[in-house]
Amino acid sequence: MNPLVEVNLTLILFLPWFLILATLFWIYPRQPRGPVRRLYDVVALLAALAVFVASLYWSHQVADPAHGRMWRQILATALGYGVFLAAMLFAVVLRMLLFRRR
Repeated sequence: MNPLVEVNLTLILFLPWFLILATLFWIYPRQPRGPVRRLYDVVALLAALAVFVASLYWSHQVADPAHGRMWRQILATALGYGVFLAAMLFAVVLRMLLFRRR
């Protein structure tokens, strides 16, 4: 397998699901929606993607090759997905606190 594809395989496979989650994060809740909220949403989505990619590269570095070549993909998938969901959960809770109606 191409080394570039091997390292980014988890991102390639999860991209459709991440697009669905990002769309739901962007759409709901519908109000209040101003420029500050849009900026917050963009920054939160980019931060979640950044920590996901960082966790992918980190997990590929620390995975023990004694367990086989697939272990790197398994660890990257499990860790990356958990990190992305944790970042999105943090962003949702913070958005609820910051943009709740007064």
